[in-house]
Amino acid sequence: MSEEMIAVENCSKKYGSFTALKDVSFKVKRGEIVGFLGPNGAGKTTTMKLITGFLAPSAGRVLVNGQEVTGESTATKALIGYLPENAPLYDEMMVDEFLDFAARLRHLSGPKAQKRKETVIKVCGIEGVLGKDIGTLSKGYRQRVGLAQAIIHDPPILILDEPTSGLDPNQIVDIRALIRKLGEEKTIILSTHILPEVEATCNRVIIINKGILVADDTPENLIEAQGSSGLLIALSAAGGSLPDKEKALKVLQSLNGILKVTPLRDEDNTSYFMVHSSQDVRPYLLKALIENDLYLMHLSLKQLSLEETFRHLTLDEKASKEENHE
Repeated sequence: MSEEMIAVENCSKKYGSFTALKDVSFKVKRGEIVGFLGPNGAGKTTTMKLITGFLAPSAGRVLVNGQEVTGESTATKALIGYLPENAPLYDEMMVDEFLDFAARLRHLSGPKAQKRKETVIKVCGIEGVLGKDIGTLSKGYRQRVGLAQAIIHDPPILILDEPTSGLDPNQIVDIRALIRKLGEEKTIILSTHILPEVEATCNRVIIINKGILVADDTPENLIEAQGSSGLLIALSAAGGSLPDKEKALKVLQSLNGILKVTPLRDEDNTSYFMVHSSQDVRPYLLKALIENDLYLMHLSLKQLSLEETFRHLTLDEKASKEENHE
C-alpha cells in the first residue's frame, strides 16, 4: 500500500448555487490520526462524504491509496471504514446478528467472518451486549457497535464523524481510548467539536472555515503560530461597569512590543483580553490603564489552548465583535 493513504486534490462541492467546499487540498499518510475541525456548516461532513465516495466532487478529485474514488470504485471504498455522526444501526436487531449482517455486507463469510467478528467484539468492548436489541443500548454502546461495524472488514482507513457526540464524560474517555488503540494500526480522520479530544488523540489538525482550508499542522505548531502564550488581562471601567471595548483595544495595542490583542469574553462587568508581545509590558501597562480610566481586575500568564487557536482561525473580526457585545 501507498504511504499516502488519502489525497484530496483541489476539491470543490456545490449544492445548487451554494458552494459548500472551495478548492480544498490535503494529504494524509499511513498511521496518522488527523483531527478534522471547523464550525457548524464549514464543510467537514461534505469533505468526509467525498473521501468515502458517498458524494462526488463538483471539481477536483479524491485518491485513496493512490486510486481515484468514483461511484464504481468498490475495491477502493473497501479500504475505508466510516462512522457517520448518527451511526447507521437497526434498532430491532440484536447486536450479534447486526454484526453478522455487517460482515455479509462487506462480503465476509465462514471462518474469516467469525474471526473478524470476534476481534471487533473484543476491541470495541461489547461482549456484554451481544444478545441485546440495539434499540435498548445506551448512546455509548451504540457508538461502540457503530465502530464495530465500521472496522468489521479490517479497513486501513477510518473516517469518524463526531464519534463522541452526545456521550457522557465517562463514555467519551472510553471511546477516546478506543480510537487511540485503533490508531496504532490505522489511518484515522476524526471530526469533532471537542477540542481537548483532538489534543489528546490526534497528531495533526486540519481546520476548514466556510468551505476553505485555513490550517493544516500539528496541534503544537498551530498553537505556536498564534502565539503560544500571552497575558490574560481583565479590565473594567469606573463604577464596576464594562469598559469601552474599542478604547481598551487601542490602549493595549499602543503599548511598546505588542504583537496582537484578542478580545475574549465579557463576564461580571469585566472584559477579558489576550495580549501577545515581544517583551514584558507589565512595567508600563498599569500606568497606561490608569491614564485612560481603565481598571485592571486580573493579570496572569496563560498558555494558549487549541480551542482558542481554533477560535482565532474561524471567528472573523465582525463575528468576534458581535460575540463580545452580547
